[in-house]
Amino acid sequence: MILTLRVECVFGLHLENQCIRVIEIDEQMSLYDLHDAIQDAVGFDRDHPFAFFVANSASPFARRRWLTDAEGWDDQENYFRNTRLSDVYPLNRKHLYYLFDFGDDWTFEIRRGRRANPPEDRVRYPRVVSRTGPNPQQYPNIDGW
Repeated sequence: MILTLRVECVFGLHLENQCIRVIEIDEQMSLYDLHDAIQDAVGFDRDHPFAFFVANSASPFARRRWLTDAEGWDDQENYFRNTRLSDVYPLNRKHLYYLFDFGDDWTFEIRRGRRANPPEDRVRYPRVVSRTGPNPQQYPNIDGW
């Protein structure tokens, strides 16, 4: 089945504008596939580690449940490659968050639509079906740098 995910950038060191992408993705795809889809949707460079967590909000004071407690990046990456979206959902009243670049803290809130739909013929998933706002500027051009 195909999930519809509303992905909103809720924090980032250089975030200036609202950025929401609606992504359709097969529930059998992995968290790593979702990472790739978000990176493509916002035009980032895939050049930093990332993580996923579950929480009530993105607030730094919210209790977070990290989806892996593996310490080494290779172990975390393997976990993300082997964990299907169907293993993560449902989350009840909590939300899934994607954190990219632990220095700039790009944080994306991922909200799942209510219904999953069958895949459409000849459609390649994941795909962005809606965009609100410009892509965040991962590396803004700062005078003097």
